[in-house]
Amino acid sequence: MKKLFTSTLFLILLTGAARAQLMYQPYSYQFYQKLNSQVYSPSTNLHTSLKPFLISDSSKLRPLYDTLLELNVDNSKRSWLNHLLFTGHLAQVTTKDYTFSLDYLPDLQLGREFQQPKTTWLNTRGYQLYGTIGSNFFFYSSGYENQGKFANYISSYISKTDMVPGEAFNKAAPTVTPDWEYVTALIGFKANKAVTFELGEDKTFIGDGYRSVLLSDYAASYPLLRVRVDFGPNVEYMAEWAYMQDQFAPHFNSFTNNRRKWAGFHYLDWNITPRASIGFFNAVISEEANDQGKLHGFDANYIDPIYFVSSFGPSNPAPDHTMVGFNAKYKVLNKTTVYGQYLIDQGSSPGNNGNRNSWQLGFRGADLFMVKGFNYLFEYNTSSPYTYSSQYPITDYAQYNEPLADPLGANFKEAVGILNYSIGKFDFQGQINYAKYGLNTATVNYGKDITAPDNGNLPPSITGTGQGLSTTLKYAEGTIAYVLNPKYNLRLEVGGLIRQETNSLTDNKTVMITFGLRSTFRDLYHDF
Repeated sequence: MKKLFTSTLFLILLTGAARAQLMYQPYSYQFYQKLNSQVYSPSTNLHTSLKPFLISDSSKLRPLYDTLLELNVDNSKRSWLNHLLFTGHLAQVTTKDYTFSLDYLPDLQLGREFQQPKTTWLNTRGYQLYGTIGSNFFFYSSGYENQGKFANYISSYISKTDMVPGEAFNKAAPTVTPDWEYVTALIGFKANKAVTFELGEDKTFIGDGYRSVLLSDYAASYPLLRVRVDFGPNVEYMAEWAYMQDQFAPHFNSFTNNRRKWAGFHYLDWNITPRASIGFFNAVISEEANDQGKLHGFDANYIDPIYFVSSFGPSNPAPDHTMVGFNAKYKVLNKTTVYGQYLIDQGSSPGNNGNRNSWQLGFRGADLFMVKGFNYLFEYNTSSPYTYSSQYPITDYAQYNEPLADPLGANFKEAVGILNYSIGKFDFQGQINYAKYGLNTATVNYGKDITAPDNGNLPPSITGTGQGLSTTLKYAEGTIAYVLNPKYNLRLEVGGLIRQETNSLTDNKTVMITFGLRSTFRDLYHDF
C-alpha cells in the first residue's frame, strides 16, 4: 500500500546511538484511561490533552506504562513458545542502539443481533511494527485488511457515508459484504530537547474527555505533519498540517477521484499549576481547488506558527473555514479531574444560522471508592445547529464525510458515563450514552449533518439545539476481556450492546452480543 511509504523513510534519518528511547503509544481511550492514576495526579505536571503521547524514559508515566505492557510477568519461568504467544512479540530485536518489534494483529468477532435476527462477524488480519533508533527517532506502522457484517444501524451508516465508522472507505459495492483497508504509518524525530517532528498517516486527539469538541480520533486517519515544541515544563505547543478528502464533494474534469482539502491546527497547552491547565486551539479547513478545478493557491498563514492569526488566505471562491477553542482541566482531588472544552465556529457562511458553538464538561479519575484499577468518566457534550458545517461542503469540519469532532455531528446534547475495572489480566468495562438531537427532514436542513451545505433549505428561524425531528438515543454496552498478550492488547472478549433510537417516525432498537479474539490499541467507535 502506498500509504506505507513513510515507514521506510527512517533509512535516511539515522541518528547517534543512545540508551534512552522515545516511545510512541497509539491512542485509544480504553488503554489510556489505565494511566489515569499518574496522568491526573497533582504530583505530576504532565501535558495530558494532546494525544497520542510520546513517552520518554525520563517521563513519570514510564514505570506505569511499562507495567501495563508487561502485567508483571516473570518471563524467566516461561518457555520460548509461551513467551511468543502470551508475553512477547512475533519478532523482536533490542540493543542499546535500536529496537524493533513486529506483531500479527487479529480481530475476529462473531455476534448475533436479536431484535432483527442477524448474525454479525468481523474478519481482520493486521500487523503492527515499531522501532526506535538511538534516543531521538521512532517509526510505527499498522495495517489491516478487513471484511465484516454489521448490526443494522452500522450497515445503514455505511450505506449513507460509504465509510466503515472511523476506519476507511468501503471499497465493496453497497450490496456486497463491506471490504476495507486501514493503515497508519508514522515516523518521529526529536531534533533537540524541545522540538519533535512527526510525519505520516495518523490521527490526533485534543482533550481530556472521551469525546472532543475540538479534534477527535473518530474520523479516518489522514496524512499529516505534526510538530511539538516544549517551552519548558509548563508550556507545550503543537502545530499540525493535514491533507484530507471528501468523496461526495462536486468533482470536475481535472480530478478523477475524491476532492482534497487542507487542514491546519494549532494548540497551545499551559500548565498554570500542577493542578490547573488551559489550552488554546484554532483550526482552518481550506479547499485544494474549487468546483471548476481552479487551485486555491498558497497562503503564508497556512504555515504561520503564530497563534490566532487574523487571516487564513483568500476569501474567494470559497472562504476558509476557521474555528477557535479552549480546553481546560483542574485536578480537584488526588486522582479526580474536572475538565471542559469550548469551541466557536467562525464559519465560512454569511447566512443567519445563529451562534455556532460546542462545549464539553466532565470529570474523570482513578481508583474509585479507593479500589485500585477502578477508573471512571462522566461527561456532557453539546453542539448548536450548523456548527462545523459550511456553505461549501468541501470545507466542512470532516474527513472522508465523517466528523472531526463528536461522531454525532452538531445540533445535539449528549451525556456519557464509563466505568472500567482492571484486575490482573481481566478487564471489565461498562458504558452508557444518552443523547437528544434533531434530525433533518427530506426538505429541511436543521443542522445535525455537518456535511450538508448550510446555505439552503434551512428553517425560517433557529429555535436552538435539538431543532428538527426530535430524536432520542439510548445506548448501553458492557464488555469483559481477558488479556492474553499485553504487548499488543491481544485479548478474548465478550460484549453485549443495547441501542435504541426513537422519534415520532421510527423506533430502531438493537440488542446484540459478540464474542471475539481481538488485538491492537486503536479506537473503533460504534456508540452513535
